[in-house]
Amino acid sequence: MPYRDLQPIIERLARHIEAGPVATKVPAKEIRRHLEQSFDLATPMPFTDLFSKVTKMLDRWQVQVTHPRYFGLFNPSVTTASVVADTLVAAYNPQLAAWSHSPAANEIERFTLRALAARLGLDPETTASHFTSGGAEANLTALLAALAHTFPSWREQGLRSLPAQPRFYLSQEGHHSFHKAARVSGLGDDAVVTIPVDAGGRMRLGALEAAVEADRRAGFAPMMVVATAGTTGSGAIDPLAETAAFCRRQPLWLHIDAAWAGAAALSPKLRPHLAAIDQADSLTFDAHKWLAVPMGAGMFFCRHPTAVKIAFDQHTPYMPAPGGGATEDPYSRSLQWSRRFIGLKLFVTLAEVGFPGVIERIESQTDLGDELRRLLTAAGWRIANDTPLPVVCFTRPGVEIPSLVRQLHHRQIAWMSPIRIGGGPLLVRACITGHRTTSEDLVEVVARLAELV
Repeated sequence: MPYRDLQPIIERLARHIEAGPVATKVPAKEIRRHLEQSFDLATPMPFTDLFSKVTKMLDRWQVQVTHPRYFGLFNPSVTTASVVADTLVAAYNPQLAAWSHSPAANEIERFTLRALAARLGLDPETTASHFTSGGAEANLTALLAALAHTFPSWREQGLRSLPAQPRFYLSQEGHHSFHKAARVSGLGDDAVVTIPVDAGGRMRLGALEAAVEADRRAGFAPMMVVATAGTTGSGAIDPLAETAAFCRRQPLWLHIDAAWAGAAALSPKLRPHLAAIDQADSLTFDAHKWLAVPMGAGMFFCRHPTAVKIAFDQHTPYMPAPGGGATEDPYSRSLQWSRRFIGLKLFVTLAEVGFPGVIERIESQTDLGDELRRLLTAAGWRIANDTPLPVVCFTRPGVEIPSLVRQLHHRQIAWMSPIRIGGGPLLVRACITGHRTTSEDLVEVVARLAELV
């Protein structure tokens, strides 16, 4: 296969996006009218015409998340190697439910996950791990594994067999996918207890301890604590070591949601901020948030393979036995059945530049976050969050944040978003996770911000 033919095409597209607008605003009715007028699904359309039309739509009508001045929601620019990998996956279309259907794909994923587990301080020999569609699925998987671990009767008899209503805890800045997970699992929203945060957006440990104690007295069954390593809004890192010690004393299952900041644990420079990540009972880590690979590439790690087996173990007569020395099939150890070969794009990214190259990117983007703080402060803006990670929340007296953000988008200066931390005032949020962003981009954005105030 002529991989070299794909490389210039992908890189030309990246340059084309870089030279164009970062944001867009279009009413739904305009896109719907265009589809109705341009595509008659009863009539065949030549291949080149079809993809020319689709490409024009993607050029015009979406926020370009791979643009160097997209400072948004953890959708970074992607490496050429990872795009080629995703193309290969689509072309070969391997089925990863059964090991025997694609031994190569399954073993590549296993190899990649074991290498990452070791880097995170987990034991690759005993840690259960698999790729997921994203962090929401990984977080749901963690909740189900915690249920299985804490209440083994749940597998056969369901929630009605439990001695009390389970409860789990996360900060008010924790990810809202846990509320969905509570509903999907049958626990319901009342099972989720949100814990207040401090001025930095970090979960207050004293409030957590008080909530667990109060729930025990009230007859509930505390089960799991979710500590967030890198909140979506402000990049806050909950007190991981202290939370881990509290969970050991209780005991409670500790899940660390490191969907974004898990990548920071790979860096010797940033690792101290996530020093207790290896003490998690389960862990969420999304490669597509900060490792420059296309969506979706979530990962789930768990120190209790027996709990994962209780939650998901299943065998059917129509699925072939693993064979080849493998002892289990992916469908019997995860929520998904049929599953795409998610791990290849991460594997080739790691293999192409090695862990040192990946770490260099992470640390470079972290340095850009520090540079953006310096530039904004020098220009009279106030930095409103405190994190070692490259997410910068800022404001200025007298500035109307919604209007400012609209102007940023309308004038194609950058894509940023409004955010509140802990129910406070609106701020502007900028996050740098794209490897195409440069210091020159930051200087230009801060200079043009001055035009808007």
